[in-house]
Amino acid sequence: MRLKDKVTLVTGAASGFGEGIARLYAAEGAKVVVADLNLEGAKRVAGEIGGTPVGGDVARTADVQAMVDTALQAHGRLDAVVNNAGWTYRNQPSLDVSEEEFDRVFAINVKSLYLMARAAIPAMRRNGGKGGSFITVSSTAGLRPRPNLTWYNATKGAANTITLAMAQEFAKDNIRVNAVCPVIGATGLLESFMGMPDTPENRQRFLATIPLGRFSTPADIANACLWLAEDSSSFITGVLLPVDGGRCA
Repeated sequence: MRLKDKVTLVTGAASGFGEGIARLYAAEGAKVVVADLNLEGAKRVAGEIGGTPVGGDVARTADVQAMVDTALQAHGRLDAVVNNAGWTYRNQPSLDVSEEEFDRVFAINVKSLYLMARAAIPAMRRNGGKGGSFITVSSTAGLRPRPNLTWYNATKGAANTITLAMAQEFAKDNIRVNAVCPVIGATGLLESFMGMPDTPENRQRFLATIPLGRFSTPADIANACLWLAEDSSSFITGVLLPVDGGRCA
């Protein structure tokens, strides 16, 4: 098993990419803390994979600390974090985005990384020199932005820059910091990204921009996150890995 006995924390793990990551991690032998704002959903997933559920808002200091503390209390250490929780407003002209939407997208997509770093990095530093893996599910929006998602794109650009800077700063602690950058996927946020109804015709407009001709799936993202958490990638840090069917090529 590729993650045998590793203690992992996955945010936004009650559905979508996060659920896929949590399920694969558990299947590969990891001890998984399933974190989500939707505590009932977290309990469902945790119950099905033998994980530990915890509720909370990734944009709140106390909640993020509680997620890390849950891992430490249950298993005594933390080996890998996947910052998967994210949000977007509906695709629309950028000047129409409300201040509330702007604040929310930056809180969930950017502030959460600051809070998780402050909670998780000290725990990883206590791993006897083994360090850990700090993974962020970013987006191709931070590499090749789509129109009418300007402020969302900016949050993913920030996530990518944070990844590169943290990789340099925490390498001395053997803490690897990487990001996975998915192309648009068939998740609960699909219509928000498209800014139009989810119809076969509208899907085709977006599929036409992806050379391999399909959306990303939870399995695609989970496989990338699995590699970045396992020992075989021990020399990989500071990588922004597109999982995008060629969208950014």
